[in-house]
Amino acid sequence: MHRMREWWSAGGARRRRRVTQAVMAGCVLGLLPATWTHAVADSRVRTVAEAPAHGVAVVFGAGLRDGRPTPYLAHRLDAAAELYRTGKVRVVLVTGDNSRVEYDEPDAMRGYLTGLGVPDDRIVSDYAGFDTWDSCARARRIFGVERAVLVTQGFHIRRAVALCRSAGIDAYGVAVAEPHDVTWYYGGVRELFAAGKASLDAALRPDPRFLGDRETGVHEALAAEGR
Repeated sequence: MHRMREWWSAGGARRRRRVTQAVMAGCVLGLLPATWTHAVADSRVRTVAEAPAHGVAVVFGAGLRDGRPTPYLAHRLDAAAELYRTGKVRVVLVTGDNSRVEYDEPDAMRGYLTGLGVPDDRIVSDYAGFDTWDSCARARRIFGVERAVLVTQGFHIRRAVALCRSAGIDAYGVAVAEPHDVTWYYGGVRELFAAGKASLDAALRPDPRFLGDRETGVHEALAAEGR
């Protein structure tokens, strides 16, 4: 500690200035990915009432509690059901984690939506939506989604829109309002770090963890709705 103080004092103002500049540069670089998501997505975030009619809603998983959607996930599904009731979307693609037999986000999401009156044949399940990039990439490459309204909380919506647009989807987002509780603040802080991975995903466009064969569920549901 004594030697460190001597080192700090020996360089004087110049060394302190350089350290301060390095810290500031690190902060700026660290915030660039989050700035990118805002620049790409800010103009495309809407309320349920303002959302464009895009045919398909994509709802991202947000965890289960005792086999049922967590409150945050339930609020996403509430918003998706409202989009369906008001005719803004005709099909809901639920995307989440089913990596374990005992953990099935998409089926829990489907059950919740049918309980709100969304017909079962208007719901399509993606069982390999392990993260936001995988969900967006699979929506485009596996399910053939070209235009969609994305549904998630406000702290996540810009990253979701930015990634889905990078995956080739003409995406708008509905930001579900939440009280600013501990979970909300945690989500906001997490986004600062997740934005870094998002920028790499958008630049490199890696394959999802599980790709699989093309699925026609979304197109079939849209065609059936039109009959």
